[in-house]
Amino acid sequence: MGANKSKSFISQALVNKKNLRQALTNDVIIVGAGETIEDLGVGTAWLSQTPVVIHDACFIFRSSLNPKYVAYFTRTNNFHDQLRRHVSSGKISAVNAKGLSKIEIPIPPLSEQQRIVSILDKFDTLTTSISEGLPKEIELRRKQYEYYREQLLSFRH
Repeated sequence: MGANKSKSFISQALVNKKNLRQALTNDVIIVGAGETIEDLGVGTAWLSQTPVVIHDACFIFRSSLNPKYVAYFTRTNNFHDQLRRHVSSGKISAVNAKGLSKIEIPIPPLSEQQRIVSILDKFDTLTTSISEGLPKEIELRRKQYEYYREQLLSFRH
C-alpha cells in the first residue's frame, strides 16, 4: 500500500512552469475520480524521499498518522461505505474534497497502527507471491506429472 518509485518522470523545470502538484514523503495519494465508484478513494502511501507529481483527479492526505495505515484503511468496506455517500456519478464517478473530508478514520495509537501495517504488509507479500509464484508452481507440477505419467505408461515390449 506504499510506493517509492515512479513509472515515468518529468523535468523539474516542467513541474515549476506548470505549477504541478506534488506529494511528499509520507503523504497518502487518494484517487478522486474514476470510471466506477470502486475506483474511488483508493490510497497509496508515497514513501520516497523524492516528491512525486500527482494527477489532477487525486488528493493528497497529509497527517501524523502512519501513511500505510491510512492507505490500507482506504481499501476497507468502512471507508467505502462512508465514501459512497459523497460520490457524484455520471460518465465518471468523483468525490470532492468536502466529501472526502467527512470520512472518519479510526485512530489507534501509532504503535497499534504500525502493528496493523506490519500484519497487513505480511498478508500483502503472501498474496503477491502467491499470484506470482502459484502459476509457476502449477506449471512445474504439470511438467512433473507429465514426466511421471510418461514413465509409468512407457512399457517396454
